[in-house]
Amino acid sequence: MSTEDRPPAPRSLAEALRARGDAALGALLRSRPDLITPVPTDLTQLATRAGTRASVVRALERLDRFALQTAEALAVAADPATYGELLGLMAGDDADPAVVAALPHAVDLLREQALVWGDDDRLRLVRTARELLAPSPQHPSPTGLGPTVQEATAGMSPGRIQEIVAAAGLASTHDSVSAVTALAGLFTDRARMAALLADAPADSVEVLERLVWGPPYGQVTADPAPRLRWLLDRGLLLPTAPGTVVLPREVALHLRRGLAHRAPEPVPPVVETAAVHRPQVVDSAAAGQAYTALATVEELLKDWDEGGPAVLRAGGLSVRDLKRTAVALDVPEPAAAFWVELAYAAGLIASDGEADERYAATPAYDEWLEQPPAERWSRLVTAWLAATRTAGLVGGRDAKDRTLSALGAGLDRSAAPEVRHRVLALLAGLPEGAAPAAGSVLARLRWERPLRGDRREDDLRGRLAEWALSEAELLGVTGRGALSAQGRALLGAPAAPAPGPEAEPSGPGDKLPVHHHHRPAPLTALSPAEQAVASAAAARLLAPLLPEPLDHVLLQADLTAVAPGPLRRPLADMLGVLADVESKGGATVYRFTPGSVRRALDAGQAASDLHAFLAAHSRTPVPQPLAYLIDDVARRHGHLRVGAASAYVRCDDDAVLSEILADKRAAGLGLRRLAPTVLAAQADPAGLLEGLRAMGFAPAAESAEGDVLITRALAHRTPPRTAPEPVPDGPPVPDDTLLAAALRAIRAGDLASTTPRKPGTAPAGNGELPRTSAAETLATMQAAVLTSEALWIGYVNAEGAASQRVIAPIRVEGGFVTAYDHTADEVRTYPLHRITGVAELADDAG
Repeated sequence: MSTEDRPPAPRSLAEALRARGDAALGALLRSRPDLITPVPTDLTQLATRAGTRASVVRALERLDRFALQTAEALAVAADPATYGELLGLMAGDDADPAVVAALPHAVDLLREQALVWGDDDRLRLVRTARELLAPSPQHPSPTGLGPTVQEATAGMSPGRIQEIVAAAGLASTHDSVSAVTALAGLFTDRARMAALLADAPADSVEVLERLVWGPPYGQVTADPAPRLRWLLDRGLLLPTAPGTVVLPREVALHLRRGLAHRAPEPVPPVVETAAVHRPQVVDSAAAGQAYTALATVEELLKDWDEGGPAVLRAGGLSVRDLKRTAVALDVPEPAAAFWVELAYAAGLIASDGEADERYAATPAYDEWLEQPPAERWSRLVTAWLAATRTAGLVGGRDAKDRTLSALGAGLDRSAAPEVRHRVLALLAGLPEGAAPAAGSVLARLRWERPLRGDRREDDLRGRLAEWALSEAELLGVTGRGALSAQGRALLGAPAAPAPGPEAEPSGPGDKLPVHHHHRPAPLTALSPAEQAVASAAAARLLAPLLPEPLDHVLLQADLTAVAPGPLRRPLADMLGVLADVESKGGATVYRFTPGSVRRALDAGQAASDLHAFLAAHSRTPVPQPLAYLIDDVARRHGHLRVGAASAYVRCDDDAVLSEILADKRAAGLGLRRLAPTVLAAQADPAGLLEGLRAMGFAPAAESAEGDVLITRALAHRTPPRTAPEPVPDGPPVPDDTLLAAALRAIRAGDLASTTPRKPGTAPAGNGELPRTSAAETLATMQAAVLTSEALWIGYVNAEGAASQRVIAPIRVEGGFVTAYDHTADEVRTYPLHRITGVAELADDAG
């Protein structure tokens, strides 16, 4: 293309955006969705918004390390800079081939995100980004570079500048500006600079080497040492404040061989493989973890079935209740916090909202229990993927030094879903059965989203990644550290790459130092509909790997029953009432006690029902001691009756009542005889029942009609509750429909604001609405209907929002104008009284 045919270089970011096609503008709005919240009126407003501090900071934080290094290099380059100058800063004098290959993509990325604009011969970093990234004494640059010679000598006297120029071997000049220019030219000339430093004392060169990679500032006394005096005389160190000197940027770049960064990182760190297992072993291990996860959540909810712990006044679970939950689940407290938060995120538990507020299962828990195991697992992991609540923070402190509690406020971290997804995506890029080295995963994530200023103590993403790896293992998304087939399906990931010959294990658990240098294809987050499909596919893969529920147990003579695997729900529920769980693991051991048998009788079961139940579900004969235990407890069960008097006890055998009255342990119950077969008590019925049972009796509660009450454990449920909504990490990425509508509105608004007007019709102020009288507006509209000309109008809607529009009037009647609105790309009707004014477009308006 000849120079005459080349389009003029953009003079502003708005002009650069105006030259983009819809695809390029759409890419910008997808990568920076905050720019269309709300939709800008035109491209000038879009460019202004893209340069605001909050938006630029957000965009910079989402750059990978090399793109950020490129932006940092532009911040210390001339403004504007050529691509060649930028390449020199990034690749150095040796022209690192990896940097040379990666830099075009980094520049394109910065252009796409509107952080850089202009052609390769005039690259400009947006002003706000330059202010954020350029070196200053208060905010050192990550490059470690200091100010330029011109900046460092800004307050220096002309005489001192001339002294420095002379000591550096340069000719004196007639003014300070040319002297500074000559000094900067010396420092940027490789040959002359090498000759100057060749004469430098060794200890002076040592001073420069200590400052070259930053920080560039040093302290000096009022009488500097000779090695410092030699540098100060020649401007190789320049004073910035009393007692402080700085290494000029040009000198540092010469010593660095042109590099802006000590270690440019054009290639992301590889995710290393710590161990390789057979895929079948991984899937089986993950399925075992998935089954354990389901059992743990069920046990948690069963423990809270009649109403769980109280809600703290400030919200959340108390430390004591979390400890109790951890003991009940036989897991550490951090794991207990994770299971509690997971059940909450899945909508299975919530606060009941009562005056004495407690946590309890929701109605959704009952629906969840009825689903097949694989579907129950799918619901849990889907909730985990999307949840912003972060259980790993429990026990930490918030900004006000308050303890963060499980189910309490302050646990949302909007980056959590993205980090979980990215960690699993990195695992999906490894060959099947390959478990990554956790450190390499963290290094990769830090490259993809580097910490500004390298603040390791604020490495939330690193902690989120560590938690994601451990939680994925707990849930069975991974097995033995490797992504399982069901975990891969959950992400909607393609088949894993085949392992190379060096990755073949000799056994299922061999650990090999395998390095994978490929870069896995990025996996984008799925839409809700796509995630539902992926979750269903994961459930289908998991279902055959889960153990089949059993319909039998093995009864033993020591009053125990062994369940060699998971039990079908009716059997498990009934056995949970009739016996106490003694141990869990590959097989669950239940123990029968008088208390557990009485619990079953209280629930409405007769002794004959219990005998029949055990005979039907035991692969071994019912042991005689167990049969005797049931009959003995049943014989005494209900012999005493307790009701409300406050409470009373009645029994057909008055000798039993006399025995109770004579027992010293009954003193606290406040008993007195009302009749030979009736005792009255001051204690309430529940307390009386417990007191008599503690004395060795087996009373039964009765109703006001005298019938035995069946005291089943009441399943306390909250009112219907929705699962907590994740806290979004900024505005959501616009879908195609919203993006198309936004682009259409921005283009049309830009047309309205940039279309030429006839001389004398446009207001003097740039961007102001046209102002004409009502009569002039009406007359111009009527004339435009006859001539079919387009007009530029100012319009204020019912909410008071003003906008500029280009319309082609069709008819004017009844105080309204009907016109084709080029801004909205449709026919609309406008009240004339809301039109501030009208202006005719120039004849050559495009």
